[in-house]
Amino acid sequence: MNTSFNLYSQSFLFLNSRGPPLPSPFQLWCQCQTMSCSAQTAVPILKTVTISYNLLKDKHANLSSTIEKGFGPNGLGILSITDVPGYSSLRQNLLHISSRLANLPEEAKKDLEDPDSRYNFGWSHGKEKLESGKADMWKGSFYANPIFDVPTTDTYLIKRYPSYCGSNIWPENALPELEFAFKALGKLILDVGLMLAYHCDRYVSNGMEVNENEGLEQILLRSRCHKGRLLYYFPSEQIDTAVVGDSMSSWCGWHTDHGSLTGLTCAMFKRDGVEIPSPDSAAGLYIKTRTDQIVKVVFGSDEIAYQVGETTEVLSRGYLCATPHCVRAPSGKNASTVDRSTFALFMQPDWDEKLNFPEKMHIHKELKLANHCLTFGEYSEKLLDKYYPTT
Repeated sequence: MNTSFNLYSQSFLFLNSRGPPLPSPFQLWCQCQTMSCSAQTAVPILKTVTISYNLLKDKHANLSSTIEKGFGPNGLGILSITDVPGYSSLRQNLLHISSRLANLPEEAKKDLEDPDSRYNFGWSHGKEKLESGKADMWKGSFYANPIFDVPTTDTYLIKRYPSYCGSNIWPENALPELEFAFKALGKLILDVGLMLAYHCDRYVSNGMEVNENEGLEQILLRSRCHKGRLLYYFPSEQIDTAVVGDSMSSWCGWHTDHGSLTGLTCAMFKRDGVEIPSPDSAAGLYIKTRTDQIVKVVFGSDEIAYQVGETTEVLSRGYLCATPHCVRAPSGKNASTVDRSTFALFMQPDWDEKLNFPEKMHIHKELKLANHCLTFGEYSEKLLDKYYPTT
């Protein structure tokens, strides 16, 4: 399967040719809200654009204006889905398990590591690098494909794309309940994301031709590459805070997701195993808009948020836009001994889907592409070289 994306190949050129977007209603609203934000954040605080699940599942509903507000050139690159049946309990189940996973004996966690996949399956801790270049000891991650335990048995592909074609590693003896909870939440977020992708295709088709097999929904439906990431942020007492500091990107550095859509849960904070509200109003998700304005974005614990990734921006010629984002850690006395758990599902094309990149790119210019046609697997491996260097 080597589907060509010729209809979408000039996305970045299209974006660059459009010039600065006109002020949107959300930008004007940002300006009005700035004074009501805490002095600590010094940025606007915005609620995501929302769509109800009942409306989302209606294929006859016209959601183009809402999709544009959330994902369009003047949007934040994020929106959230409300009232998803069964979601809240599945979120609670998985996020409560994360601390138990992170506190397994070191030997048990070592058995869950997969260096051949650059730690993109199983347990990962201290393998990524922070913006400072130091090892990220602040958080631990568990990666798995919630749909396919074994995406392929082709030995060449497993060796060529180990971060996608490898097999899941579950703690069957140490924490057997993790597998069910992880897969249940991951599949639900994927199913809802596919509904959202359908409406994204309808919105994009208002401005350009979208072939049936080249739309976002079909690309994600046939993919074997979806990857879930369960994240656990250790309590501050257990971390060298000098490594992390108190910058806006202290918990997760500025980046843009390179996949298609990222499904996100609202974070869960706990102290001594008991769930509590966020201990610091300045902590959380920050986004940089298309006009370089930084805003703090919030959504409810019972909502699934979705962010646009780079490949969707490519495929949609910029009708759907990815935005840089980061996560700020809580600080102050109230944040002491508090941990944080969250889950992200990276919905992305199959490893052999072809991406035709333009000669001029406004993101990842440092990759210096040898040619302008890469598979998604090739593109993402180049990015992994940045975050998981081999030397």
